[in-house]
Amino acid sequence: MPQNRYRYTSSSYLSYFPNGVKWLLIINTAVFLICYLGGQGLQQHVRVLLALSPLTAIRNLFVWQVFTYMFVHFATMHVLFNMLGLWFFGMPIEQAWGMRRFLKFYLLCGTVAGVCVLIANIIFGEWGVFTIGASGAIFGVLVAFGILFPDTIILMFFVFPMKAKYAVMIYVAVELLATLGPNTGVSTVAHLGGAAFAYLYIKQKVPTLNLPDYRGAYRQWKLQRAKKKFQVYMRKHGPGGPTIH
Repeated sequence: MPQNRYRYTSSSYLSYFPNGVKWLLIINTAVFLICYLGGQGLQQHVRVLLALSPLTAIRNLFVWQVFTYMFVHFATMHVLFNMLGLWFFGMPIEQAWGMRRFLKFYLLCGTVAGVCVLIANIIFGEWGVFTIGASGAIFGVLVAFGILFPDTIILMFFVFPMKAKYAVMIYVAVELLATLGPNTGVSTVAHLGGAAFAYLYIKQKVPTLNLPDYRGAYRQWKLQRAKKKFQVYMRKHGPGGPTIH
């Protein structure tokens, strides 16, 4: 994939807010606020139904959890940093790719990250562990930004100016080291799974997956319905029907 055709411009943050990033921000924030306002009781129900755990996803066949977990946040700083990462790194990618391709990429990164977490939890016997948050998908977006806009200067840890390609390498290295260290409650497996998939996807090492064209299908359905109505009208009136001048 040619990379030099993508250009990063900071002015685009003020002039254009892409719909894909906007709706992801809205959905994640809305789910967080509902859980926050609903208190512990509602959070417990959301955790069982939407968070990702081998106990419920596999034993109870709640297979949708590998998708829904990425929209669930309970902590304010958790959702804040994830949404900041989505906004900052996701906007230029969607501007370069378009909404459809960006959303497919984002959701695939999050889903693959969830599958990696499931496999790791099963291997280590952690059947009751729940995983939530968009961090796996966000790490995929971060890697994509580093590949598409490698020479863009960003603030590493919000302090140190650095080219994106080097910052991404450091972020991934930190996650690798954290995976080998003590358990901190942060799912580094999800981060690394999303990052690895993003790299392979952009380098075209994974098969492409086309999302259904719902708009095209709807237009085709409307066309067929209009055609049937016209045929019924012609059968009723025929050549001797009303004449329009």
